[in-house]
Amino acid sequence: MKWSRPADLRRQLERLWQRGELLRAAVAEPPSGWPLRLSLKSPTAIDVSEHFEAVRHWIAELDALPRLRIEWRERAHRVQGRQRLPDAVWVDSVDDALAFLGKSAEARRFRELWQQTASAQASLLPLLQHAPLQILSLAEHWPRVLAVVAWLQAHPRPDIYLRQVDLPGVDSKFIETHRAILARCFDLVMPATSIEHSASGLAGFARRYGFRDKPARIRLRLLDPQLPNLPGCSGLSDLTLDGDSFASLALPVRQVFITENEINFLAFPPRHRALVIFGAGYGWSALARAHWLQHCELHYWGDIDTHGFAILDRLRAHFPEVQSCLMDRHTLFAHQAQWGEEVAEQRQLNDLHRLNAEESALYDELRHDRIQPRLRLEQERIAYRWVCDALPLLSPQRPAD
Repeated sequence: MKWSRPADLRRQLERLWQRGELLRAAVAEPPSGWPLRLSLKSPTAIDVSEHFEAVRHWIAELDALPRLRIEWRERAHRVQGRQRLPDAVWVDSVDDALAFLGKSAEARRFRELWQQTASAQASLLPLLQHAPLQILSLAEHWPRVLAVVAWLQAHPRPDIYLRQVDLPGVDSKFIETHRAILARCFDLVMPATSIEHSASGLAGFARRYGFRDKPARIRLRLLDPQLPNLPGCSGLSDLTLDGDSFASLALPVRQVFITENEINFLAFPPRHRALVIFGAGYGWSALARAHWLQHCELHYWGDIDTHGFAILDRLRAHFPEVQSCLMDRHTLFAHQAQWGEEVAEQRQLNDLHRLNAEESALYDELRHDRIQPRLRLEQERIAYRWVCDALPLLSPQRPAD
């Protein structure tokens, strides 16, 4: 028997709640779409004949439901006589729907948030309309969110660290924890001229809205003992510099290698007039500020998997001439015993437009699983002798100074 049970009617209203439609209706003036007719599957004439007691029980269940209005219809049955059966179920108002679900208190709280926002930041009301459940989940924090929004309006692109925002009850931890919702608010209320649109995501939050960010740290090793020491770093080859210091370097370097593995970075073989950088995945903006790198031959050494080629592709957005290193088919098949599997969540399956023909062909084989499903050769699994033998073949393309 597939008649609509009370739980079925409840699920229809719960879906409206989960989509935020009941909260949107709760603040609409006037609310539209009410009364709301619920979907109802009723017993057939055969059901009445063969399951009369079950039908009576079904009618009693529906009739006992609070806040729902039943529309009845009388039917003449050849065996049971005239029967009064539910023909439709209505919810007359959004308040009735909320009470039926036990959500009246939540709706009152959301109405309070709506009024509070309308008074303080009316331009944020579309956000409450779009994501009412998310805003409701932030109810206890919402006054502080509004306070941060008002503060940034008064101090656009403040050029200070989040720690320096001086608001009662608001610290840097609060702002960092709520960056996602604050970013949506800032984008709605701030003028376009005060937003750095090229910065996105949580990592780009500070730069997008003009806060100071933690300085990027770049770790490098000098591969040539004849290269001059940096001031205060006599005898040191493994150095970590902030982005500004790295950008201002003036070393007679001809080759720069970038590797994603720390052990490879530490064990990288000596190389004349060269240095190696411990890479940072997709975080290439700090390197892009070092204009002296444009005059060096750059080599990127990543894993032979889809993720490694995606990083190479992103790096070429800043340095179009960068060459891949030990990311070729010959290296891959020479180390077949060392093959592994790429983590499914990290795989990159999109087209990459900055790869050369050879790289693109291998990338296609990897992403389409033509060699082996989720094939991966991690860079640290390549034989060290193979690395040492390959580097001399990378003769600098630029003439010596």
